[in-house]
Amino acid sequence: MSVINYVHATLAARLAELRRDGERGDSPVPTAVIIFGLVAVAMAVTAAALGAANDWMDNIPKHQDPK
Repeated sequence: MSVINYVHATLAARLAELRRDGERGDSPVPTAVIIFGLVAVAMAVTAAALGAANDWMDNIPKHQDPK
């Protein structure tokens, strides 16, 4: 029974310590804003690369049968 009491006391002390510590890190909002910005930049770069590739493919001359 003493092991159960020890685990209970240790767990209670750790939870009390966690409740006292007010600094638990950043809010998730700034992180979400940063991720949204990175996704927007990645989409813009991908769109620019796709446009450049499509223009490059359109400039390739069409095949003509030899005469």
